[in-house]
Amino acid sequence: MPNLTFYIDAGQMPSEECLAGLSRDCIKLCTGILEAQLKNVHVIYINVQPGQGHPVFAEIRYRLEVFRTPAVMNRFMTALDNTIAHHTGLAARIRCFGYAASNIYARN
Repeated sequence: MPNLTFYIDAGQMPSEECLAGLSRDCIKLCTGILEAQLKNVHVIYINVQPGQGHPVFAEIRYRLEVFRTPAVMNRFMTALDNTIAHHTGLAARIRCFGYAASNIYARN
């Protein structure tokens, strides 16, 4: 963890080049601000047909850690919001979900 999933309006999907830049910056944010190990960072893009709301919905799932305080998460979300706008030109709704290690069951 963290896993970043971007649900993007299919009609406004940015170019592969823009998404590659967004991925690079998201990885930097996760390994920098969230102190995640590179092998645990996943970035996923999903085309959607939106019914209502922002053209981008970003969902971040991460493991709760003592160093991931509300201030750290706020700094992360601000930086992520700026990064999304920079690479896509789109407004995003961002939601972060933290999970205690004891509540995560995973493979690979």
